[in-house]
Amino acid sequence: MMEKITGRQLDELFDQFAGKKVMIIGDVMIDAYLWGKVDRISPEAPVPVVSVKRRENLLGGAANVALNIRALQAVPLLCSVIGNDVRGDEFLDLLKQDGIARDGIVRCPDRVTTTKFRIIGNNAQMLRVDEEMDTDLSAEDERLLLGVMDGLLKAGEVSVIVMQDYNKGVLTRTLIEKVLKSAAELGIPVVIDPKHKNFDAYQGVSLFKPNLKELKEGLNIDAEINSTEQIRQAVADWQSKQSIETMMVTLSEAGLFIRDTAEGEVKEFLLPAHLRKIADVSGAGDTVISVASLCKALKLSAYLTAALSNIAGGLVCEYVGVVPVNRDRLLNEARLLLTLE
Repeated sequence: MMEKITGRQLDELFDQFAGKKVMIIGDVMIDAYLWGKVDRISPEAPVPVVSVKRRENLLGGAANVALNIRALQAVPLLCSVIGNDVRGDEFLDLLKQDGIARDGIVRCPDRVTTTKFRIIGNNAQMLRVDEEMDTDLSAEDERLLLGVMDGLLKAGEVSVIVMQDYNKGVLTRTLIEKVLKSAAELGIPVVIDPKHKNFDAYQGVSLFKPNLKELKEGLNIDAEINSTEQIRQAVADWQSKQSIETMMVTLSEAGLFIRDTAEGEVKEFLLPAHLRKIADVSGAGDTVISVASLCKALKLSAYLTAALSNIAGGLVCEYVGVVPVNRDRLLNEARLLLTLE
């Protein structure tokens, strides 16, 4: 059953997002786009020829979470490791352009700055080329990153910590363990967007948000997207085993499932996806975890957390490329879909 909320309450809720400090830890990258036109096939191979009209570099990975947090008028504290390379310089320039502090960024001469090149022809993605390394951080880089994070935690009140894993090596088991320990000592909620490598490393977190593919890989199960009961049981078992307060599973076109155990009471909701013209699903998970993290910081109900996250994730899929959520559009759609006025 839909939870009642008024338009005024919704406005006040969005106002409370403003100024919240969100520490984001994870793999960052550059999303590089080559936009062009396709009107012929190559004579060299049966592939389209893209005539490039425009190039664009955008912040990606955990940095896209930072963009979403900033778009919601909260304050992102981005913590990660990049290479001491040309792409790293470009990444720092993008942070400056987008008004995101670089205090939590460590540069390492032994790593490359992850870059995903997307070739867009006639407004459709034709090819993606990745330049990256996915080995775990060295002990020294891990120490440096933990040091800058500790300094940021001591510098001011952090409302919530987001750990955004893209399996590129920043979130090592040791780093995860130490962050969770610090968060517990400071009473800061932690939300997780996991990948399979460290799926079982997160104990006692506030919110754990895999998509269905990540849930299946992490738990080694074969749940179908329409098997709600199998998904629900898998979530309940994992939640109990890992002492997770809230689990949210994004189900693509099937919507979103959330199971919450706050205060000892189990609440479950399966929210359908809203009908949209989908252009590109890239970055939708970043948007979902961003909205969910701010909801956790405000201690919102499981239903409102799921409902707002579900709307936000759908909105960004209407655009080609990775884009942060538009705050005003999210608020307007939430008014239409969630209020009873």
